[in-house]
Amino acid sequence: MGIIKGGHLIILLFFIHLGYAQEESILWNPEIPLSWNNFKDMPTEGDTSAALTASGISYQFSAEQINEEIVLDFQVSAFFYPQKSWYKPEVCDENILNHEQLHFDIAELFARKMEIIVKKKRFTANVKKEIKEIYQSIIKELSVFQDVYDQETDFSRNIPNQRLWNQKIKTALKNGQL
Repeated sequence: MGIIKGGHLIILLFFIHLGYAQEESILWNPEIPLSWNNFKDMPTEGDTSAALTASGISYQFSAEQINEEIVLDFQVSAFFYPQKSWYKPEVCDENILNHEQLHFDIAELFARKMEIIVKKKRFTANVKKEIKEIYQSIIKELSVFQDVYDQETDFSRNIPNQRLWNQKIKTALKNGQL
């Protein structure tokens, strides 16, 4: 979708928010960790998990073609979705909350990774499609990474591995990326 005006192609603003755009969301903030009060959904009957964190990445951008170059104004963010997240108070503790926080932190790291990729890429007039492809690739990679995290920590029950992951993610956040 674009408008050609005076030799400039202007791409209108696009916003992707993982299908939760109309729902309450919490923007990732290093100063404000999650609390159990943020988990507002109820577990489905028979679910054996202790908690579930719904988090994801959204992006928005505008693009303008100046001569032969596409210039982007791009923002990507990680969000937590309280209405899709839940926990079982009778089995949850601070260790499990920390585990869930790291899922949200990992989403932030992949938001940063996407931003780095977009900043390095030269886009064509198909910028909308090209960004969507980057986003889909990042989402797939994020999903695999989240699964590895759960497997290696045994969903927080492997305390030594959980500590290793805590440090790995803390370091990555401090350095700005994975």
